[in-house]
Amino acid sequence: MASDETRQIDPPASQLGEQDVYLFKEGSHARLYERLGSHPAVIDGVAGTRFAVWAPNALSVAVIGDFNDWDAARHPLAVRDDGSGVWEGYIPGASHGAAYKYHIVSRYRGYAADKGDPYARAWECPPRTASRVWQLDYVWGDAGWMARRRAANALDAPMSVFEVHLGSWRRVPEDGNRSLSYIELAEQLPDYCVQMGFTHVELLPVAEHPFYGSWGYQCTGYFAPTARYGTPEQFMALVDALHQHGIGVILDWVPSHFPDDLHGLALFDGSCLYEHADPKQGYHPDWKSYIFNYGRNEVRAFLMSSALFWLDLYHIDGLRVDAVASMLYLDYGRREGEWIPNRHGGHENLDAIEFLRNLNLALYRDHPDTQSVAEESTAWPMVSRPTWLGGLGFGMKWNMGWMHDSLKYFATDPLFRSHHHNQLTFSLCYAFNENFMLPLSHDEVVHGKASLLGKMPGDEWQRFANLRLLYGYQWAHPGKKLLFMGGEFGQRREWQHDESLEWNLLQYPLHAGLQRWVEDLNRCYRAHAALYQRDFDAGGFEWIDCSDHHNSVLAWLRRGHDADDVVVVVCNFTPVPRHNYAVGVPRGGWWAEIANSDAALYGGSGQGNLGGIEAAPVPSHGHYHSLHLSLPPLAVLMFKPA
Repeated sequence: MASDETRQIDPPASQLGEQDVYLFKEGSHARLYERLGSHPAVIDGVAGTRFAVWAPNALSVAVIGDFNDWDAARHPLAVRDDGSGVWEGYIPGASHGAAYKYHIVSRYRGYAADKGDPYARAWECPPRTASRVWQLDYVWGDAGWMARRRAANALDAPMSVFEVHLGSWRRVPEDGNRSLSYIELAEQLPDYCVQMGFTHVELLPVAEHPFYGSWGYQCTGYFAPTARYGTPEQFMALVDALHQHGIGVILDWVPSHFPDDLHGLALFDGSCLYEHADPKQGYHPDWKSYIFNYGRNEVRAFLMSSALFWLDLYHIDGLRVDAVASMLYLDYGRREGEWIPNRHGGHENLDAIEFLRNLNLALYRDHPDTQSVAEESTAWPMVSRPTWLGGLGFGMKWNMGWMHDSLKYFATDPLFRSHHHNQLTFSLCYAFNENFMLPLSHDEVVHGKASLLGKMPGDEWQRFANLRLLYGYQWAHPGKKLLFMGGEFGQRREWQHDESLEWNLLQYPLHAGLQRWVEDLNRCYRAHAALYQRDFDAGGFEWIDCSDHHNSVLAWLRRGHDADDVVVVVCNFTPVPRHNYAVGVPRGGWWAEIANSDAALYGGSGQGNLGGIEAAPVPSHGHYHSLHLSLPPLAVLMFKPA
């Protein structure tokens, strides 16, 4: 075995010990996947599987599967006598890969159902719904990445995230338009990310989900990658391949709600075990799904164990926690009278707040070289601040305000943009209140919202120029970057989860030029520390001129840790070229033009400053020197002193 390979083999789980039960009841057990679920084992020389499931309100629990003809009379489980509500047993002959469910008869209302295993490591491929006995066995080859990922995931590191839905990134039309497998993705996705210069991928939820059209956001298997694209080990191979290419992997993780499928968590033992019993607290009106009971200790332990599972066993580099706002507010998506105030009379979900803080404490305690990112769409304070300061403890937060303002501005005809200048400048009023990630995500290119290219005004050339300008503005703005797949080459139609991206568009020069711009933009971003080192530090940003609304021009400075590390950014948001445009700069000498979105190779008009310009000793904007620039139409320029 090579020195940079590590073999991961699941050890057979022992039964719950006294300490496990105590931590489970307390809600602080973070490794329940080692104790509950199904675990192949050899006992007295006989191979079989241990089963353990939490069902405190069950009258009886039996394991049914392809090893016993799905007969509930064959393998009943016994309930533990410690009050944990856990049923357990050992079944000889039940082996790796076997399909199974729990047949649960409830104490209540004569309820009986066949349930999948909440802790299953693998499931049958949908539409089949059984869990599978699975013992992970994989040889990792990413030791080099794991040793250096602390620096790659640090807050002062470049982070340009490519958001991907695995089922629709690329498809195989000659084979029934099927999705790529994990192995095929491992052969193609890392190379593409390297080509494009992205530092990380963020995968839409891969945890098993019965309805493909939910994009993974209606999850039933919180400990299993979906079987649609292959086995758990094959998903490990995809993560491994990305790591070996220097690409970090962030998983979209959904602790905010779960679907009502009969084989899932809903009414698991005939009672509201994982969800709130009162629909005013336990049912989500927007998504028609159940809300976890964050006040129940065992539920918190379940969710915390799921989060750590992906970091522990799958080498995941971070979690993007979905729909945090819906967890924080008891009245989220509800009208008057449809929600129950907390014990202080407020609308804050105190149990969810405690859970999120404990979750982040556990994540950074056990994996300090990873990141947690909140999709939080409100003005909740201190989302990405430490818990000991009163924050929620996330590493970063999506900047939804920046996204909405930017897209609204760019959708405006340039003729009227001078009246909306504040939509661009407002984000800098709060840019350093949180550790922000700037998202142009999948949510912005579905449900009739149009593709990013489709949002841009003007003729064909202007739409592409506007989109190049939007990306340049995003990459030069303080905050980490996220772009959904297809945006990098100008997908024309909205994203369709059951079709491939429109790769055929790359035969056209404007689409190919846009893709090259994103590629070069990523390389410029990663090459100049001033563009990323102080994303979350107000000292890393300085306006040169934010008030030229008449010309719809913005100019600013980005600074790195080194005082001499500086980049000047100038954006012209109109299709009118500006010549001899003065921009104050902090030093004299030659300033190299390191990025120009109007270059001909990107599909632009080819205007600019011939690769650079000498700063004149003419005061402007509070500086003793200035650049007198040619600003191309609908373009962003970046300069760095020689």
